[in-house]
Amino acid sequence: MTQETREEIPFYKNWHDLIQPERLEVNKQTRTDRYGKFVCQPFERGFATTIGNSLRRILLSSIRGAAITSVKVDNALHEFTSIDGVHEDLADIILNFKQVRLKLNDPEPRSVVIEKKGPGVVTAGDINGGPFVDVMNPDLPICTITSDTTFRAELEVKWGKGYQAAEHNKHDDQPIGVIPIDSSFSPIKRIQYIVSQARVG
Repeated sequence: MTQETREEIPFYKNWHDLIQPERLEVNKQTRTDRYGKFVCQPFERGFATTIGNSLRRILLSSIRGAAITSVKVDNALHEFTSIDGVHEDLADIILNFKQVRLKLNDPEPRSVVIEKKGPGVVTAGDINGGPFVDVMNPDLPICTITSDTTFRAELEVKWGKGYQAAEHNKHDDQPIGVIPIDSSFSPIKRIQYIVSQARVG
């Protein structure tokens, strides 16, 4: 069968005459460490919605990231403990730790420390991550110290994917006072895709 004959077969044309994307652009004017806008074009009619929705689901559920998996606060044995000199109870503090967004620059789990002497507000930026852990939302409030006491906690940071309940972060060899917490590992918080007309040719 010659090339000319093969190109006349409908099945061949179904796949080889499809409009395929030619460009993937990054909007440099709006790009930041926490936001990116990308344009890919052109697509066959109807394909952009299908591919856009698939990419959205994959990015939200299947991208690996780092998160806090357990917390150990000085002078606190369980999550219902009240901490002297701290306005929030430990349950509220743990909820705030769940919102901390981290970048782990090491394949192995890392332990980091957050420590601050009051009075004042403890924020995620007070986490001492060393060379391996970067805090992406340093302004996030963790708790409020109402006296001259010191708030100190040890945090375990690990790699993971998707969402992991506290039960899966619990280990038999964890010492007393270590509280496993729910972990959201996805580095992607929100995705929106927009399909618009593109000029072809």
